Amino acid sequence: MTDTTADRPTPADALRFAFGTLTVLPVRLTRWDRAAARGGMLAAPLAGLVVGACAAGAGALLALLGSGPLLAAVVTVAVPAVLTRGLHLDGLADVADGLGSGKPAADALRIMKQSDIGPFGVITLVLTLFGQVAALDRLYAAGALRGALAAVVAAGAARCALTLACRTGVPAARPDGLGAAVAGAVPVPAAAAVAALTALAAVAAGGVHAGAAVLGGLVAAELLLRHCRRRLGGVTGDVFGALAETAATTALLALTVG
Repeated sequence: MTDTTADRPTPADALRFAFGTLTVLPVRLTRWDRAAARGGMLAAPLAGLVVGACAAGAGALLALLGSGPLLAAVVTVAVPAVLTRGLHLDGLADVADGLGSGKPAADALRIMKQSDIGPFGVITLVLTLFGQVAALDRLYAAGALRGALAAVVAAGAARCALTLACRTGVPAARPDGLGAAVAGAVPVPAAAAVAALTALAAVAAGGVHAGAAVLGGLVAAELLLRHCRRRLGGVTGDVFGALAETAATTALLALTVG
């Protein structure tokens, strides 16, 4: 992708990039260049807000209608999977298989590109989804509003982790794909500002506990990112999916504590 200063992307271009690449919502991409990628990944938490709001709305409605917290939790987990075509979960499984193989970077990346799913991927997916449902079940049991808020906080943390993973200095593991398109596109100060704003928004909506959950999710994602950089040489589209699910799951688990 090229980056020109003469044709800077508009906020609409950035939003289209964010929603067009991170959701299945009918948003038409108008630009696919470095500048649009920068704006789009800075706007990633806004895409998370919309996805989280949809999940929260569906789960809270079921809870208020008397479905019980478990069914509300299952639906809340299902909605983001539908709105992302399951790409984040697929990325999580692929990264688990690649890292779990213990093979050198080139072989691990090859494993991640295969269409099938191995035992590490299956185990990781099952435990992650069970963990998310269990956390939301407990939160919905404490009230529909608390469960709904958790869904939004987790979704915001997940997409904010993507913004941080696109910061300058984080390389792509492959020369093609989404990872190469957005790797290193976001200046570090801008990425840090988005993370701070996301945490502050969580505090405003749900108190210090919610803000701490966002930060916990971002720390967990950062640890996984560092491991992927060390083992794979950088980020890929699959790594982004794994980071998002890691941040979301950690945030949900953090919200159940205390």
